[in-house]
Amino acid sequence: MSIHAVRVHRFTDPETLVVDRIDAPAPADMTAVVRVQVASVNPVDWKTAEGQYPPVGEDKLPIVLGRDLAGVIASIGSGLDGWAAGDRVCAFIGQDRGAQTEQVLVAAEELVRIPDGISTDVAGALPLAAMTAWQGLFDHGGLQEGQRVLIHGAAGGVGHLAVQFARWKNCTIFATASADDLAFVRGLGADTVIDYENERFDDIATDLDLVFDTQGGETQARSFATLKRGGMLVSTLEPDEARAAELGIRTVPRWHAEADAAALGRVLDLIVSGDVRVEIARCFTLDQIADAHRFARNDHPRGKVILTV
Repeated sequence: MSIHAVRVHRFTDPETLVVDRIDAPAPADMTAVVRVQVASVNPVDWKTAEGQYPPVGEDKLPIVLGRDLAGVIASIGSGLDGWAAGDRVCAFIGQDRGAQTEQVLVAAEELVRIPDGISTDVAGALPLAAMTAWQGLFDHGGLQEGQRVLIHGAAGGVGHLAVQFARWKNCTIFATASADDLAFVRGLGADTVIDYENERFDDIATDLDLVFDTQGGETQARSFATLKRGGMLVSTLEPDEARAAELGIRTVPRWHAEADAAALGRVLDLIVSGDVRVEIARCFTLDQIADAHRFARNDHPRGKVILTV
């Protein structure tokens, strides 16, 4: 049996992305085959397609894109106790598989049950962005209740979740966004929202405990001045460790979000309780993958971009 999948054969731009037919997966021990209903489009996808994501070189091609999904278990392998065909699940999967497809193999430790009351669209939009925000703030940043934090790109897929996680921890939140998104980010719970095009955030956000940087470049360079000595800069890009050491600022080496079913389950609980919501910027179908990548890359969407499969 064959299925459809978004697959990259050579590093390319969105206009030449293709939907291939590939062999359908079969369940192995401690895995489930999930019938994908929704998959996310994240920056890592278009960066991978364009050859801008270092862990994926030409030797890894062809590769199916997509790291997170929601759907229904189609079949299970031996040893997968507690799960059954028909269960609604979401997952953040490893780079060795791709979620932008009709069916994908998901390991037991990656499976997370979708609670009643959460739509498949929301569950499919959530995993990678949520784990990036959660791990950046808490696992790497050590964010504690009541601290002062600056979140860059606060209207984006990762940023809008990071703002809500920090609000859940009763932190004082500074956030950067474009002029069109200021009210949106304020509505998420940010105390001070800064128009990065017309205001200098380093003149407004001061004496911070943590900066969560998803932008790099000049934004990261200027962020050091906002931190108190001993503060932490967590970046999804390479941090300037020499500059940090000079100023007495802590950093962590460049990191990539990892699957964490327990943490993702906690985020789903926060959605059920109303503490967190997921903004979906736009929904595309699988055969609109080129449009989806173009929109995600060029239009700075508010919240998440998803594919219905």
